[in-house]
Amino acid sequence: MPLQADPSPTFPALGIGMDSCVIPLRHGGLSLVQTTDFFYPLVEDPYMMGRIACANVLSDLYAMGITECDNMLMLLSISQSMTEEERDKITPLMVKGFRDAAEEGGTAVTGGQTVVNPWIIVGGVATVVCQPNEFIMPDSAVVGDVLVLTKPLGTQVAVNAHQWLDNPERWNKIKMVVSREEVELAYQEAMFNMATLNRTAAGLMHTFNAHAATDITGFGILGHSQNLAKQQRNEVSFVIHNLPIIAKMAAISKASGRFGLLQGTSSETSGGLLICLPREQAARFCSEIKSSKYGEGHQAWIVGIVEKGNRTARIIDKPRVIEVLPRGATATALAPDNSNASSETSS
Repeated sequence: MPLQADPSPTFPALGIGMDSCVIPLRHGGLSLVQTTDFFYPLVEDPYMMGRIACANVLSDLYAMGITECDNMLMLLSISQSMTEEERDKITPLMVKGFRDAAEEGGTAVTGGQTVVNPWIIVGGVATVVCQPNEFIMPDSAVVGDVLVLTKPLGTQVAVNAHQWLDNPERWNKIKMVVSREEVELAYQEAMFNMATLNRTAAGLMHTFNAHAATDITGFGILGHSQNLAKQQRNEVSFVIHNLPIIAKMAAISKASGRFGLLQGTSSETSGGLLICLPREQAARFCSEIKSSKYGEGHQAWIVGIVEKGNRTARIIDKPRVIEVLPRGATATALAPDNSNASSETSS
């Protein structure tokens, strides 16, 4: 965890509580920006798990509007309950996934640490040395700003529902609201989204004059919105009206009595950026990020507003659920089943 730096009137510092630490260096007006993260596997494909772990680490830099990373380390724990054959097959695939995602992000893995442990753990460290114009401190939201989210919610629900396909007791609780095919499609969509870098969004934060941002991970959209609100210099609060959710995951969350997806408390892994943008820039940001010049899979939705307040965040009582259809799904196959929802195909 980053140590608190002494703030300087000239060079901003950021310590514990937000996505990355920003430490002013002794030389040349530069700052060290660094983050670390690790977690347990949540998908079955070890290569994709490596990619997701790397994307998750880099996302903390991207939340600061940083698009370049100077160095990465990989942290890997292999389970002692795995056979030697399993270790020999799985470990190189996780390492390759992590390295490939780092390469996609324009950086490289130069070291790390591997241990044997009761559990598999995968993660890493990302480090960059920046000039002040290369990062956006997450503290400048103003009344009238709009909140934009760049990935749909529901990853935890999707990966759990996929595991429940082989657990009759759990599956029986949700089978009335979702089919096996819909769960498989949602799982693939979640896996693709988690492995997608937030680098494009980070670059566009500069283009469209973002005032603050964070990434949505373990505390859910509400928890991370609250953390971001507390960081603001102005007396503002965030109000979330719309929840873009992978299709059918809201219904599963309700039927299972778990997750709290509609309350904003469901954990996400390698989720999107939540960005405070000037009102006049938000729609253009959402349109630009979907452009084919950035490749496939980038999305964005306006999800809320910044209003005068006491640095809190909340979701309205009946948020609009935007059902985000997985790639390969048809609108008729995954039609929303409540009047407070609209559907939208992933691009």
